[in-house]
Amino acid sequence: MYPTVSLIQKITLYRSILWPILITQISYHAMNVIDTMMSGRAGTTDLAGVAVGASLWAPILTGFNGILMAVTPIVAQLLGKGEKQTISRTIIQALYLSLILALIVYLAGMLFLPSILAFMGLETEVSHIAKHYLIGLSIGLIPLFASNVLRFFFDAQGFTRITMVILLITLPISALLNYLLIFGKFGFPELGGIGAGYATGFTYWIIFGLSVFMTFKIPSIRSYALFSNWFRPSLKAWKAQLSLGLPMGLSIFFEASIFSFVTLLVGRMFTTDIIAAHQAALNFASLLFMIPLSMSMALTIVVAYEIGSGRLKDARQYSRIGITASMLIITLASVLLYFFREPISYLYTDNEDVVALAMTFFIFAIFYQLSDAAQATLQGVLRGYKDATIPFIIALVSYWGIGIPSGYLLATLTDLGPYGFWIGIIIGLTCAAIGFWIRLAYINKRIQLP
Repeated sequence: MYPTVSLIQKITLYRSILWPILITQISYHAMNVIDTMMSGRAGTTDLAGVAVGASLWAPILTGFNGILMAVTPIVAQLLGKGEKQTISRTIIQALYLSLILALIVYLAGMLFLPSILAFMGLETEVSHIAKHYLIGLSIGLIPLFASNVLRFFFDAQGFTRITMVILLITLPISALLNYLLIFGKFGFPELGGIGAGYATGFTYWIIFGLSVFMTFKIPSIRSYALFSNWFRPSLKAWKAQLSLGLPMGLSIFFEASIFSFVTLLVGRMFTTDIIAAHQAALNFASLLFMIPLSMSMALTIVVAYEIGSGRLKDARQYSRIGITASMLIITLASVLLYFFREPISYLYTDNEDVVALAMTFFIFAIFYQLSDAAQATLQGVLRGYKDATIPFIIALVSYWGIGIPSGYLLATLTDLGPYGFWIGIIIGLTCAAIGFWIRLAYINKRIQLP
């Protein structure tokens, strides 16, 4: 990071920070897109099963990932103090904690997954695929959490390109494993949608292996001797990380869980074709969301840097650049989505009934994208101001107090059916965006410019 003066300098710096984050986020989500698309080619039941499994997994992943994300600010502060030895100890303790969190997820899955699937009232085959998709994915749970610790360690030092390169290497490997295990090619078992879970689980191991390799490969990281010097587990260190990570994780969890909850309701109330179409539209819309999400993450960095340096005017300029660019890009993407929604639907399935349903879902996805882009970038700015508590309350009320109830009422009391849930999501996201905008305006008014 460095101070900027002109608008061109700000755009250049923002872009240089943004693109590695964007490629990394898209690559991570592309794994899920590959799972869904290839499962859809195996059959509608496979697509529906993977849809349910992925929806159950998404909030768990994002929530626990948020807890581990506390590694970044902790390491960044220690870097500023020059406490290198403490950094090594912190990362080792975080790796211990990641193992504990993974074991908690394993235990929760064994205790609650059968009951959750039974509650949904799915068709027997859909439930079977969802369950075993998650079992396959779980073989990579421990390396996934550990590799995320290393990712946040890299990011705290400004090495955001490391994870980008790792993901670009593993993405085609993930696609190949999906092809082999879903369709049973070259002597591999034909597992259908279940194979997508095992393919992703194996991919997590590869990501972890490459992450560990990078700790030995890069001189400035090798000097920490992370896997040479092991420290005794420390409850005090875990408590310190959890005190920061838990609020972050819960905030992200409640934001992500609204989409999973809607999928669960759709799965319980409607047919397999509707579940498959709903998931296809949501899956592709979530891929597009990686653009404003990445822009939000980059906004947090540049805005926080300017606020910390006392350059409030520059922070506001970055805010305008990021929010405006995000809305323009997602508007263009939405226009393209409208005209290409049919061929995109056929990427997920060749079932014409599912395609017809997905095309209608994509219409609602366009409006959902606009609201989601606005709320994401505004929230990114607010995090740059270190304002997290009030935005969390705004998000919780908007999503769970307004979005979910209104969607359920529209889905059950009107002829909208499953589309009512999407209107509820749009209402919730719009309310969140308005709330974040008001909060940002209040903060800007409260802070006096020099």
